[in-house]
Amino acid sequence: MANSCPSLHASFCRLRIRKSLQDNESAVTPEHPFVTSRIDYCNAVYVMSSPTITNRLQRVMNAAARVVSDTCKYDRGLKTILHDELHWLSVNERIEYKLGVMVYRCLHDRAPRYLADHLIPASDAAPRRLPL
Repeated sequence: MANSCPSLHASFCRLRIRKSLQDNESAVTPEHPFVTSRIDYCNAVYVMSSPTITNRLQRVMNAAARVVSDTCKYDRGLKTILHDELHWLSVNERIEYKLGVMVYRCLHDRAPRYLADHLIPASDAAPRRLPL
């Protein structure tokens, strides 16, 4: 993650230059999958991580949203732009969504066997309470 954040910020600078030369839609369309794939890469690892890591990724996503929506750094309503106009989830929501999809695929035999073997349904797990 330490290497991806600076490279993403550099791609935002290239996008700002490209947006000034082209119309907004044709400049933004190729960059969106690039940015989201870099943010989503191995994000299941960040499930129980400290907020400093997820906040850093959120800052990258906010920078991408500012470039796409032509807003300044201190403009208000960036969260509204992320959810309502761009239809992007926040980093924590993306992590939860990807983890939920992975669990769903494991439960319905649509995931690789090495993942499905490590998933134990809560009903099959040993009880944690000791009998009285």
